[in-house]
Amino acid sequence: MQHITLPSAKALHLPFCSAVRAGDFLFLSGAIGNRPGTMNLVEGGLQAQARQAMENIGEVLGACGLGFADTVKFTIMLADMRRWAEFNAVYLGYFDPDRLPARSAFGPSGLALGGEVEIECIAYWPAVAAA
Repeated sequence: MQHITLPSAKALHLPFCSAVRAGDFLFLSGAIGNRPGTMNLVEGGLQAQARQAMENIGEVLGACGLGFADTVKFTIMLADMRRWAEFNAVYLGYFDPDRLPARSAFGPSGLALGGEVEIECIAYWPAVAAA
């Protein structure tokens, strides 16, 4: 097992790492719409936070030599499930429409920093790619 913490995340001294590799899979911690290295959410509401959360995920994937095409499962947490279509307008822009990852979603009673969205994912990272 390998624990991965990006420098921007390490600077925040939070009680979790950016991702954990277990076997051929990379499990990313939940990402919110904060500016990297800060505890400040981006301005602009749900779509801006969703875009920043996806960019934060992309930063972790990229640090491991992976991209969104390597993801296999996403879990989406929306503060307001009625805004699902708004979220999808951002989310779908990160994928080939014929190769979407598996996904589930739910509406929790609250999210970190009062955010509107949190996203976590699992990516496939075969041993050959890591060598």
